[in-house]
Amino acid sequence: MYKKILVIALFVVSVPLSMWAQQDTFLGTWKMNIAKSKFDPGPPPKSPTIVKREGAPSGGVKTTVDGVDAQGKPTRTEYTAAYDGKDYPVKGSPSYDSVSLRRIDPNTRLLVNKKVGSVVRMIRQVVSSDGKTLTNVELGVAAQGHSFFYMTVYNKQ
Repeated sequence: MYKKILVIALFVVSVPLSMWAQQDTFLGTWKMNIAKSKFDPGPPPKSPTIVKREGAPSGGVKTTVDGVDAQGKPTRTEYTAAYDGKDYPVKGSPSYDSVSLRRIDPNTRLLVNKKVGSVVRMIRQVVSSDGKTLTNVELGVAAQGHSFFYMTVYNKQ
């Protein structure tokens, strides 16, 4: 009996973190499908945003978002966060300085961005059952003080 438990324990300890990370349906590279996305207020971005998510040792995700701002300059936002609802620092965003993640189910999660402790954006993210499409429903307040609603669609690359 103890030998069986020991073998199972050794297997669990020896499984690479990347194998556990494969279970996170949000991992991978995602490219925004501008034609299927909606932006209120508009206009839509000039080029698609690329989101890259990798498993992190914390059991969460390392995320890098590459895009283009309204002036045509490249942007990059980065963070590493666990699915525990705690705030984690964000680098590169002028709109928010922290992120928290909470998993609702294997294909749904809630992301909250804050700026100096105040919520400025909430996103409900859903990965399709086939794992090929990610849909974000975003509500928030822009730096200029107006509210926004975005429904962005991403295709897995």
